[in-house]
Amino acid sequence: MVEIAQVNGQPVIDYMARDYESLLQAMRDQIPRKLAQWTDFTDEADFGNVLLQLFAHIGDILSYYQDRVANESFLSTARTRRSVIDHLRLIGYELDTAAPAATELTVSVPGSVASVVTIAKGDAFATRSRKDRPGVRFEYTGEAPLTIDFGALTADAATGRKTFGGLPVQEGRLIADEVLGISDGTPDQRFPLARPRAVLGRPAATGTADTDVLLLTSLSGTVDRWTRRESLAFSQAGQNDYVIEVDENDRATVVFGDGAFGSVPRQGARITATYRVGGGSAGNVAAAAVDTIADAPQLALLGAQITNPLPATGGAEREDIAHAVRQAPAVFRSLRRAVTAPDFEALALSHKGVGKVRAAATGWNEITLYVAPEGGGKVSDVLAAGLTGYFEDKRMLSQIVEIADVDYVPVFVTAEIAVQSFHVPADVVAAVQRAAADLLAFDRVDFQQSVYLSRFYEDSQSVPGVVFVNITEFRRGDRPLPAVEPHGTITLGPNEVPVVPTDADYASGLKVVLIEQAGG
Repeated sequence: MVEIAQVNGQPVIDYMARDYESLLQAMRDQIPRKLAQWTDFTDEADFGNVLLQLFAHIGDILSYYQDRVANESFLSTARTRRSVIDHLRLIGYELDTAAPAATELTVSVPGSVASVVTIAKGDAFATRSRKDRPGVRFEYTGEAPLTIDFGALTADAATGRKTFGGLPVQEGRLIADEVLGISDGTPDQRFPLARPRAVLGRPAATGTADTDVLLLTSLSGTVDRWTRRESLAFSQAGQNDYVIEVDENDRATVVFGDGAFGSVPRQGARITATYRVGGGSAGNVAAAAVDTIADAPQLALLGAQITNPLPATGGAEREDIAHAVRQAPAVFRSLRRAVTAPDFEALALSHKGVGKVRAAATGWNEITLYVAPEGGGKVSDVLAAGLTGYFEDKRMLSQIVEIADVDYVPVFVTAEIAVQSFHVPADVVAAVQRAAADLLAFDRVDFQQSVYLSRFYEDSQSVPGVVFVNITEFRRGDRPLPAVEPHGTITLGPNEVPVVPTDADYASGLKVVLIEQAGG
């Protein structure tokens, strides 16, 4: 409780005591000094006491808002997404939207089919919907149509079907020719996109054509294409440039210039946008999950079957504020120019879909980025092309940027455990496996990380119901011997990342062998 100190005979109020109780007590302490005749102020039914309580309540609320305003005024203490967005815009950093997963499909048709089929942008495929979750939609996103000549393919002797592999698809949905509005000819016009969760990459600083959003204005038969920029600060009068701002609710708004920095759309011009919505970790589906032709009738009429031989990778949720606060200063320090290896790593991590990256000089003018997509897996052609294009105006003129996969090293662990008699063995085993899987979770591991046997012992033995643990196998997946690595340490190379094995016995985190206790 606050006390009012006396300095030179005058009361000094502690302005740090601003909660309800402290404010109320501070006001009551003033009563004997200011209103000596008021002696019954401790009576709860006294009207004056009611007023004091109301004043203390209002003061408490105002203090709360004052603290919130102070906290939100600094990047390091801000807690709301809106405040972080506003802070980072001051240094030209926009938070990433959700990133879509990508994979490749194989298409098979009966051996008698000899047709030539064209796959157009927006043709869709999906996973099967289930009771607990809807299907995930994937679309062909190439600007140029993909032609498949089944007449040139040979049917497989065993299945009697013709198979085409390598159809690239991305998770999400195409929104084509959405009308944003009509220009009124005034500066700084803003037009929101109707659909939330637009998939937006970071535009090149030089303002190259945006492959994520196609923005057009049309008037009297004349159609103009506009170029997305990171900022209009360097746009000239007469340049058809625009920027996109995304708010805390994932709603994107197109912002035009004022005539001096970027053109103003002509009065009466019709503004349309073509873009994609989607993204998120839900798109990281397993192999063989995409097996439905959602919107490609030219394939469905041929009796085609589709599947994805490899899992979809690269899907990521929108950038969270904690990551942005960590990442933005590094990007700002690099001045969006990639010179050193840390520059390449900081910029690559700001590209959507990249989970981990290590940059290494592999030649006098070549740098290789070892990339793990968000959620793990191999780098898709879409992500590799996006990264290469992203660095086009950030690398040094003669520098070559190569994208490579990381080396995933499965860690095989087998543990003998004994379970207390009053616990359900299956529940205890599941808990031990979850603890082991958490140690090798994608977000908790990194390049060249050492994996310690002691951590598996520690986490397994801390599971309720476990009597003892004896680990009989602890090794790299590419080394069958020794069964337990010397010194209980698995050391990884510069481009290696530890993962849980895909083998059925180990896929839950580790293999468990139950040991029955004597007399149990």
